[in-house]
Amino acid sequence: MTISPTQSRSPSTRERTKAIIGGSTGNLVEWYDWYAYAAFTLYFAPHFFPSSDSTAQLLGAAAVFAVGFFMRPIGAWIMGIYADRKGRKSGLALSVTLMCAGSLLIAISPTYANAGLLAPALLVLARLMQGLSVGGEYGASATYLSEMAGKGRRGFFSSFQYVTLIGGQLLAIGVLLALQTLLSEAALDAWGWRIPFAIGAALAIVVFWIRSGLAETESFTNAKASEAPKSGMLTLFRHHPREAFLVMLMTAGGTLAFYAFSIYMQKFLVNTSGFDRETASRINGGTLFLFMILQPVAGALSDRIGRKPLLVGFGLLGVICTYPLFATLETTRDPLTAFLLVLGGLVIVTGYTSINAVVKAELFPAHIRALGVALPYALANTIFGGTAEYVALTFKDAGWERGFYWYVTGMIALSLVVYLRMRETRTTSAIAEG
Repeated sequence: MTISPTQSRSPSTRERTKAIIGGSTGNLVEWYDWYAYAAFTLYFAPHFFPSSDSTAQLLGAAAVFAVGFFMRPIGAWIMGIYADRKGRKSGLALSVTLMCAGSLLIAISPTYANAGLLAPALLVLARLMQGLSVGGEYGASATYLSEMAGKGRRGFFSSFQYVTLIGGQLLAIGVLLALQTLLSEAALDAWGWRIPFAIGAALAIVVFWIRSGLAETESFTNAKASEAPKSGMLTLFRHHPREAFLVMLMTAGGTLAFYAFSIYMQKFLVNTSGFDRETASRINGGTLFLFMILQPVAGALSDRIGRKPLLVGFGLLGVICTYPLFATLETTRDPLTAFLLVLGGLVIVTGYTSINAVVKAELFPAHIRALGVALPYALANTIFGGTAEYVALTFKDAGWERGFYWYVTGMIALSLVVYLRMRETRTTSAIAEG
């Protein structure tokens, strides 16, 4: 007999808030660990990929960054099933354990000068573990936050996934700025780049303890007590193929635009615009802070007007503005102008980032929700997000940097077609509880 949602006790507002804060805190540390790699690439790349050409060094580091993404679908598959069968909080605890191990390995890895090819091999191994972790983290946290939020506030509360995702990136940049202030350039180049990874490993241990004490969601409890089929890849693509491919296509343009205007932007400002590393870090940090603040505002707006208008707005403005924004950034030498241009791009991307988690969660029933959110997203994120830096640098190395701008624009246009055709998930949500 299937147990209806009304047969289990709904959490109080206080319990919901406590769980969302607890889940969000863990998400922040997970993403700090992930983004520390990108923030410190300019410093550690020469130690693992020796070359006289800075673009070649960045290409090597970007390739390893992409390798981590290729493990994300595997992590999404394994831990999505785990979170659907064993519980959302169990999946969150497992993901942070893997992240801790990956960060610690980077912190203690030898350099190419000391260990030869073993050095980049260990770097790859660390990113593989972190890729597994983040692959499971997205689905488990998106599902947990969406299920814990009340029916009328899912957009608002689930937006905190990207608040903490961006917060983790900002924390990584903050550590970078602090180390740039406290250490000499020589010290940061020589050994200071190891510090953020050691910090990440320590914080992950604290997060494991926090997540172990989280409450489980009502949706999972009801699904576990029902006769619904067990979560698995065959079940997902046999019974929910439309939803799975919808997640992939709606993610493609959104994730590529996000990585282009956030992760890659720091390198673009140094390698193309000509800013020094400290100025580029400050521009990147300042724009991301404002971007972070916008997430719950847009999430709350989606609770009033729906998810679809925000997604369509992102698609239209992304198609119109991406090329002009990047082309103008190429030649600007004024930090304020660069700041406003990057911020403009991130404001546009907010239409996707603020609500993408809840939209995906609202597409799937509880018994397969974590896997349904995680796996299709991870596949699209691997193909388009994980390779964004590498594709951008390859275009630059080939002498046609603007090809990347057209590539981003084209992928946003593809996702826009999907946004225009999809149903409004706020009114057709598969999340029954709340």
